[in-house]
Amino acid sequence: MPENQLGYEKMTTLLRRFALPSITSTLVSSLYNIVDQVFIGQGVGYLGNAATNVSYPFSTICLAIALLVGVGSAARFSLFLGKKKPDEAAKVAGSGIVLMATAGLLYAVVGECLLEPLLRIFGATADVLPYARQYAGVTLLGMPFLIVTNGLSNLIRADGSPKYSMFCIVSGAVVNTILDPIFIFICGLDVFGAALATVMGQLLSFTLAVGYLKKFKTIRLVRSDFRLSLHSTLRTFGMGISSCINQVAITIVQIVLNHSLTYYGALSIYGTDIPLAGCGIVMKTNAILLSIIVGISQGVQPLIGFNYGAQQYKRVREAYLLAIRWNFIVSSIGFCLFEFFPYPIISVFGSGNELYMEFAVKFMRIFLFMALVNGVQLLSSNFFTAIGKANRGLLLALTRQVFFLIPLLLLLPLWLGMDGVMLAGPIADFIAFVVSVALVRKELKRQAAHSNSPLQE
Repeated sequence: MPENQLGYEKMTTLLRRFALPSITSTLVSSLYNIVDQVFIGQGVGYLGNAATNVSYPFSTICLAIALLVGVGSAARFSLFLGKKKPDEAAKVAGSGIVLMATAGLLYAVVGECLLEPLLRIFGATADVLPYARQYAGVTLLGMPFLIVTNGLSNLIRADGSPKYSMFCIVSGAVVNTILDPIFIFICGLDVFGAALATVMGQLLSFTLAVGYLKKFKTIRLVRSDFRLSLHSTLRTFGMGISSCINQVAITIVQIVLNHSLTYYGALSIYGTDIPLAGCGIVMKTNAILLSIIVGISQGVQPLIGFNYGAQQYKRVREAYLLAIRWNFIVSSIGFCLFEFFPYPIISVFGSGNELYMEFAVKFMRIFLFMALVNGVQLLSSNFFTAIGKANRGLLLALTRQVFFLIPLLLLLPLWLGMDGVMLAGPIADFIAFVVSVALVRKELKRQAAHSNSPLQE
């Protein structure tokens, strides 16, 4: 019997133990921007909502960096633990932490220096730019904290402490939620207050995450582990690249989508700012669903990685299929909410004129129509990362966003106008789902054949 619980305990018990705290962490993390949008919508109006929308790429790029280092480090960490090499796992963790801190500081400096040009690239109009500049200028200061916290959370979960990882994220979100209404309504700081509350919450989460460095269960970190080497860095990047590219692709999609909405919105009855604001609400709402799916994916990653490293392929298959079942349950609930209750969901983010509500409801129903299956691509991409096949994970990460959605966003509106922008989402989701099923099915068959071979036995 393997010494580590990941190799022998019941899979449903393990996934529940690892995924539920992870889901809570990712869900609460996504609420940072959503809470801001709710209070900004109530206190500032739909121009404030549009400002958080065009500022959102800064957050997705930040998360991409955190996933590049965090997921890559955690995947290598789990594989080394499965191979019973704790010293190598410690080196991976130490170098990963140095990478997170360095990348966070560089990102914040570059973002502040290029703030206004980047906001224009992200789709800010003349009316939205002042609000966006104020919001993003402050939140960029918290990005180093966010990168280290999210990156460390992956290592903490891989070390077998998913509840502590959850505690770090939840604590910061609670502070953000408490301070948002105080700064916006009581202090009258509006968009600046929402951004300041976000950074203060991120600082608390960062402090708690760094406090775990002396509490690792499976390894013992020493000073020599906190060193960078080109070989180790490239291996970590290779393992985390699919998750990173998926976030970068989301950023590119957001930029293309924002520009398409303003261009075709100007040709419609909605104008330029209503589509930006409505899309922002829909994308943030969908982010709640995606955060749960990401939580499932992060929770199952140590289970898949450890058992693949230990050559227990039946448990690898069991873990993946169990995560897919969880995904379908969550996605089914999301689909029902998006299709049958869009108006009350949108109303949470503040009121608007009749055209604003009409567009937001229509956009939610059409763009998120394939929400039932779009989590399969994300889970499958991370599945390949967990087993060390980063190239296939990268391929799947690119399918939905880059190979399908961006071309559809550019082509369909030429014939269908604003409706083409909306239809691009569900069409891309369905194609990515089909590709994901085909690639994972082939890999699981290969593992089954290997586990049944005489050499394996």
